[in-house]
Amino acid sequence: MDDKAIQVRIDKWLWAARFFKTRSLATKAASGGKVFVNGQRTKPSKPVIIGDKLTIHKGHMEWIVVVLGLSSKRGPATVARTMYEETESSIANREAQKQERSLFYAGQTMPAKKPGKRDRRKIKEFIRKG
Repeated sequence: MDDKAIQVRIDKWLWAARFFKTRSLATKAASGGKVFVNGQRTKPSKPVIIGDKLTIHKGHMEWIVVVLGLSSKRGPATVARTMYEETESSIANREAQKQERSLFYAGQTMPAKKPGKRDRRKIKEFIRKG
């Protein structure tokens, strides 16, 4: 194997593994302290090798994955899923967070329609009194 097949930039790998929609978002995440390689903060140009443990923070979610394959090209999602394996604790944590968010928003319902002129006036009046 040649040297390029052995290592890939972290931003390219994150984009190819479909953690981020664009490579520039992956670059911003890596340079912004949202991606850790083997527990160390990383730069976008850091090479990833098979067996590395990545911690990826995206919004409220956190993934802890082990790199199983390398690619610098974005392919189908089924191929992207074979490039990493998520740890059991990461899966459990994400499911718990998902359940927590669904319970938090459970009692809230969206209004049937947008407030009209009279309703907006009532809302403004209520806010001013409070």
